[in-house]
Amino acid sequence: MIEPGLTSFAAIVVAGGQAARLGGADKASIEIRGRTLLEHTLDAVIDAGEVVVVGHQVPTERPVTFVVEDPQYGGPVAGLLTGRDSLLRTFPWLAVLAVDMPFVTASTIRRLHEAAVGHDGAVLASPEGRRQLAFVVDTARLDQVRPDLEAQHGHPLWPMLDQLDLEVVPALAQEHRDVDTWTDLRDLADDQDSPT
Repeated sequence: MIEPGLTSFAAIVVAGGQAARLGGADKASIEIRGRTLLEHTLDAVIDAGEVVVVGHQVPTERPVTFVVEDPQYGGPVAGLLTGRDSLLRTFPWLAVLAVDMPFVTASTIRRLHEAAVGHDGAVLASPEGRRQLAFVVDTARLDQVRPDLEAQHGHPLWPMLDQLDLEVVPALAQEHRDVDTWTDLRDLADDQDSPT
């Protein structure tokens, strides 16, 4: 097991979902507290040596690679593995984060890295114990459990990750909150517990 370090990981931002409960709106471009969800997410992975955003290209201040899975809307496994295969370099660790979790910060990612030592990775969990699309995983171990290419589209995420030894990291404050509906967005915008 390789000890995580601030330059030892790449980040994959999963931003290519259909956002059906948001009427098909592009989550990456939705603003909260004057900044887009993608900008909040890129801040959270500021320590990454390379960042791939799986979703449609939008302007960013930070250089990132944009890629869309083929076929599009293949689900989180297809998005994750498309992002992993689009990395220009190999990193021992991957940080994977959904674009709709604006309370995840660089400190959250560092905490996941620390918890991953001695395991295959670590995953953020809500106070109710629900695992979030916010985790750090050993790249080599992920490669060992990935499904064949033809099986990636529509493949559920957690059965694949359940093959790994992932340490569960309880969320602090609002880290676990995400934006699935317009009500979620309104509630988050009204919340003063801001990560920035």
